[in-house]
Amino acid sequence: MTPRLSPPSRDLTKSNAQFQRAVQRLPLGVSSSFRYWGDDRTVYVARGKGGRTWDIDGNAYVDYRLGYGPAILGYADDRVDAAARKGMEVGGVFALSTERELIVADRIAKMVPAAELVRFSNSGTEAVMAALRLARAHTGREEYLLVEGGYHGLFDAAMWMADMEGWTPGSNGDPEMVPYGKGIPQTVKKLAHLVPMNDLQRLEDTFKQHGDRMAAMLIEPIQGNCCGISARRDYVQLARDLCDRYGVLLIIDEVKTGFRVGKGGIQGLLGIRPDITTFAKAVANGYPIALVAGREDVMRSFRFGGASHGGTYTAHSVSLAAAEECLRILDETPALVTLASYGEALKSGISGILNARGIAHSFSGHASMFGIFFAEEAPDNYRDWKVSDYSFYDRMAYYLHDLGVIVEPDSREPWFMCEAHGTEASCLTDTLKAVELAVDLTLQDQADGTLDAAE
Repeated sequence: MTPRLSPPSRDLTKSNAQFQRAVQRLPLGVSSSFRYWGDDRTVYVARGKGGRTWDIDGNAYVDYRLGYGPAILGYADDRVDAAARKGMEVGGVFALSTERELIVADRIAKMVPAAELVRFSNSGTEAVMAALRLARAHTGREEYLLVEGGYHGLFDAAMWMADMEGWTPGSNGDPEMVPYGKGIPQTVKKLAHLVPMNDLQRLEDTFKQHGDRMAAMLIEPIQGNCCGISARRDYVQLARDLCDRYGVLLIIDEVKTGFRVGKGGIQGLLGIRPDITTFAKAVANGYPIALVAGREDVMRSFRFGGASHGGTYTAHSVSLAAAEECLRILDETPALVTLASYGEALKSGISGILNARGIAHSFSGHASMFGIFFAEEAPDNYRDWKVSDYSFYDRMAYYLHDLGVIVEPDSREPWFMCEAHGTEASCLTDTLKAVELAVDLTLQDQADGTLDAAE
């Protein structure tokens, strides 16, 4: 008879006490709602280095969230931090420009052929807001198209989703389009359209019905907030062709994929040239910077009398210096190969554990940012993911935290790799040891009948 496994535990005494203090001043005790993991499991970080994070209780974790992807080289990378310190000597922000803006823009244009002109922002949300405003200014249109499961930041125009709770799979109708949360005006809804990923006929039908009124189509070809679900090449190519046919600007949102899945982003891997692109997470290894880039004639609509763009902290000297060095490393060294190779090794190791136990599974996304599914085939659209049973993953993730591996608590966020994971020998062995025990604990719960179905 197999011995019964005891659930792991962590000492979170200091984090829990910090939460009780913080919740008196900060809503949910945090500065982003996605950092709240419950009153007794919200983690407060003491420091990070390489591919690991330490909390204020002294617990160490192999970290696959990496701030949702920014720490592409690893936390506190010595090379990038040294460059950032030199950036401090410049003086911060001046409401004037510096020479380094052009240096970084030139590097970006070298790596991404579609980035003919560049404008800097501070966050992914700001960059996408600017991109949509730019598309509207250039086309003179107001409506736009989103893909179900895509995430383009926290602003009203982008925060619309398919209501799967009130929809019957297989029905003739589509799920209703609803806002992510309260506070989003219903008047915005009339400008937005929503299509399922990888459904070519629905995409073409939507353009036929609304294409002459749409300014832009926004798409994440690898969905960074939906398990790394990926668009097929033919779907993105059709999107490109339809945008050309109807005078719609194609915006590829590379906030998470940019400079991560390849030097030229996902657009380079797919061989698709967008009109506008947004980048953010991996640009400066965690220093706050983002950018909008695209066709010269489109980008020159950023002008007086055209699309407005600005920001007090845009192109901050510290972030620019960090970006210059981070992009140099990604462009000129094997860093991207190292982290992708690590991702492949991690997937192989996880598969070995699951295969040994006869557990069906699949992966989605890219080796540098992948999702895990406990099914023979990964879904290729949000609807199929939403009606799938992801309870096994959610329980496994719960145990992984107690075993010293940080992943998103639910299945919708991919696992992110960094260069340091591939250069620290123990990251892989520590992770696979934890995964093996977490899987066995989850199987035990499943046998006990305590593993809830996905809600």
